[in-house]
Amino acid sequence: MHDDVDAGTRLLELLASGASTADLAALDVDPHARDLALRIAGAFDVQRRREQQLAALVDTAGELASMSDPSVVLDAIVRRARALMGTDVAYLTLYDPEHEDTFMRATAGSVSAQFQVVRLDFGAGLGGLVAQSRKPYWTADYFDDARFNHTRSIDGAVGDEGLVAICGTPLIVKDEFVGVLFASNRTPRPFTHDEVALLGSLAALAAVTIVQVRAVEESSRTLAALSEATESVSRYAAGIERAAAAHDRFAEIVLEGGGVDDLTESLSQLLGGWALLLDDDGVPRSVAGEAPTGDALHALAADVVERADGGRLSRLDGDVWAIGITATGEPIGYLAIGDVSTMDDSDERTVERAAVVTALVLLGERNRAEARQQQRTDLVAGLVGGHGDAGVLVPAARSAGLDLREPTCLLAVRRDDGGPARSLVLAVNAALGGQALVGEVDGHVITLVAGDEPGSLAGELATRLSRSHAVTVGAAGPVDESDGAVLAGLAEAHTEAVRTAEALVALGRRGDGASATDLGFAGLIVGTRPEVTAYVDSVLGSLVDYDDARGTDLVGTLEAYFLAGSSPRHAATSLHVHTNTVAQRLERITRLVGDGWQSPERALELQLALRLRHLVAS
Repeated sequence: MHDDVDAGTRLLELLASGASTADLAALDVDPHARDLALRIAGAFDVQRRREQQLAALVDTAGELASMSDPSVVLDAIVRRARALMGTDVAYLTLYDPEHEDTFMRATAGSVSAQFQVVRLDFGAGLGGLVAQSRKPYWTADYFDDARFNHTRSIDGAVGDEGLVAICGTPLIVKDEFVGVLFASNRTPRPFTHDEVALLGSLAALAAVTIVQVRAVEESSRTLAALSEATESVSRYAAGIERAAAAHDRFAEIVLEGGGVDDLTESLSQLLGGWALLLDDDGVPRSVAGEAPTGDALHALAADVVERADGGRLSRLDGDVWAIGITATGEPIGYLAIGDVSTMDDSDERTVERAAVVTALVLLGERNRAEARQQQRTDLVAGLVGGHGDAGVLVPAARSAGLDLREPTCLLAVRRDDGGPARSLVLAVNAALGGQALVGEVDGHVITLVAGDEPGSLAGELATRLSRSHAVTVGAAGPVDESDGAVLAGLAEAHTEAVRTAEALVALGRRGDGASATDLGFAGLIVGTRPEVTAYVDSVLGSLVDYDDARGTDLVGTLEAYFLAGSSPRHAATSLHVHTNTVAQRLERITRLVGDGWQSPERALELQLALRLRHLVAS
């Protein structure tokens, strides 16, 4: 009896100390008592493992709860699964609703690149069956297990990783399928129900964590989007306010009668850079701020004309922006803005609004200028038409800046390129600095300008216009009110100037400017009042003066020379002098009238002057 008590006490002491089953089995006691002790020890082992697993799950929950980065959470889940299950590899796939499959998202212990990117269709492989059925599946030897639909891609990836035993359990939260959590070995291994349950508990915890992290991430994105939207609304409201202020400023400028200079200055101040307004030919019209100058300005203007879009702001090179200004569907100018690196919607609307307001101002200026020009054209047409009322027209001309009591020349500008004369009016006005009365009459631009040297005025105007237009300028005058028939004189001057312009073209002097008296003998034809005496004096005056001063007869010698067929010997015979005397006189004539007088053109003028001299003398 005593021995039995000692044996029982020994068993209890071993159980209390946590002895191994081997130590218990080695005791020499009643077999029934030993078996009972072994069963109790086994129950204690199971309880300890469960307590350890529960503690590990609690630790895992605490770790996952502290994480907010989805990728970090997923990596932590597979590391914990691998450690708890004691397997070679653990991995996790996530559900892709767009493709209706699962894809590899996180691994621990994996070495195969092929395995780490594999996708599992629903029903394919062990993982596909778990995803489809939403139930856990496990196998001690995957490749020999016929329960699964083996596919080439999945089996190839599993084989490349060297996996044999696999256990997979679904990740589900409130009927929402999230993915599948796996634990696997590279050698055959049966999974117990406790291990499957453990993996399932970890999967449930992981699923909740994933959903929560997603919710937090989505909330963060929503908050970020809301913050961005709020900021955008604030920027938009500020932009609207700035645009409204700009609109008010532009409207104020227009209502106060301001011009394009005020608009460009205001735009420069609003945007903080410089502003440049070009006309439709790319010529600078208004500049505000520190815009380019010189050659850089010319290059910029050419670039703006070539690349600016009508009605829409476009960015050129660097920090230069440009927009075309249009009215009634036609380009009337360009607006360029510089030293502005970025523009928001409000700034763009401000520039576009400035372009619209500038178009209105330019159009108003153009309409007023055209109205004023039409009045001037009507005045010029009345003055040169020969049928107007001098009592009305002459005072009107004086009001327009032309005093007909002073000598006045008339210039007729002929456009040689066939274009309309109307578009040339502004250019003529600009070339004369606005100091003339200009209008279009019968296809020519007629200009009345103060002065008494029509030929010089015509030549200067032709030179100035040649930089931008192909023109020929005929001139006549001067005319003034002192002759008592100023309108008749202007009418004659108009006819003569137009004829002179046509004669210049006929004589091959296109692009030149001259009066009838500058055309030599041709001027006697085109002039309305041929000045024969003046022509004779202009050709023979130097010879006549020489003869009068010295008592010689160079004029008679020249006439005899031409009558003798330009033969000095025959001329000497007709003059009853020696041939050497004629030669000496011809040398004197050359010094007085210049070399080249025997050329056909000069000789013709001299002979005509000699004939007309007799006509004037008679």
